[in-house]
Amino acid sequence: MASENIELEILHQDKNSLARYGILHTPHGDVELPMFMPVGTQATVKCLTPKQIEELKAGVILANTYHLALRPGADLVAEAGGVQKFMDYSGPMLTDSGGYQVFSLAQMREIKEEGVTFKNPLNGDKIFFSPESVMDLEEKIGADIAMVFDECAPYPSSRDYIEKSMRRTLRWAQRCKNAHTRKDQALFGIVQGGDYEDLREHCAEELTKIGFDGYAIGGTSIGEPKDVEYRMVSYAVKKMPYDKPRYLMGVGSLDMIFDGISKGVDMFDCVLPTRIARHGTLMTSHGRVNILNAKYEHDFTPLDEECDCYACTHFTKAYLHHLMKCDEELGKTLCSIHNLRFLISTMEKARVAIKEDRFNEFAKETMDKFGDKRGF
Repeated sequence: MASENIELEILHQDKNSLARYGILHTPHGDVELPMFMPVGTQATVKCLTPKQIEELKAGVILANTYHLALRPGADLVAEAGGVQKFMDYSGPMLTDSGGYQVFSLAQMREIKEEGVTFKNPLNGDKIFFSPESVMDLEEKIGADIAMVFDECAPYPSSRDYIEKSMRRTLRWAQRCKNAHTRKDQALFGIVQGGDYEDLREHCAEELTKIGFDGYAIGGTSIGEPKDVEYRMVSYAVKKMPYDKPRYLMGVGSLDMIFDGISKGVDMFDCVLPTRIARHGTLMTSHGRVNILNAKYEHDFTPLDEECDCYACTHFTKAYLHHLMKCDEELGKTLCSIHNLRFLISTMEKARVAIKEDRFNEFAKETMDKFGDKRGF
């Protein structure tokens, strides 16, 4: 059943690339694309309040079905009025299906056509996830966008395994579509197929025939080399519908974000910026900074003079260095605020560049200035 309240409006495509600028209309507001989405796995972005997330000018944020199903339970979230009311976030939200988490528990799960049985890591109880049960969980959690339950095959895997996994993902996608009933919640399909062009293209084509409100690229950022990741994105995007949102899952480095945008991807998410922030690694307009380095102990300049975040406009490198050396929670909060705002503001600038038909130049200038080829 198609969503009645999710719509992509494409307003401009860059003349020199496939990068596109648009608006995603959702029940909880409109957001500009392309965008980076902060990850709030357990209905919280670590170390930040929902108000702080809104002040960063974030649009969509993520929560994870697997984790919320374990704690506090989807029924409780539904009782609270849905995930937005539960955590007091007024903007749009997306729930990952939990497929990646389930399939990353390699020693604890059993895959069958019906679904996956795995052990609850909190108490050892057996839990069964099927396409139908995951749709029920995501509808109870109530985010604006839900993801289908797919099989996230490990890298590397044989072609035979990847093909069987991809075909199961398609069968499960159809079952998710059949089970999904909330008209105020969009449902996105996920393109799998590993590093095999024909499998990626076939998966995208078959998902399009089933018909979803948006399409994601899964199975990347799970340990494969960057050149493989670039190929997988290229293979999938070629066959994804132009008039639907395109989402590259689990990507938070500048190089991969820019590559995705240049190929027509609209949405990105990753735990990377907040995870590295909590360990003192910061993404700035002039490159990667390890704020724990002793050279910042007496540095009373802002972290990034080009950044408008609360950390950069109120505090110095010396103070951030002090907080992180002392393992103060405020340090983790300020560093997380900065890293998220850096990526969100970079996306704001990318949108301007797309509208002015200069995205490629913008991406190159930004990466040259950043310096670190890893992009984070």
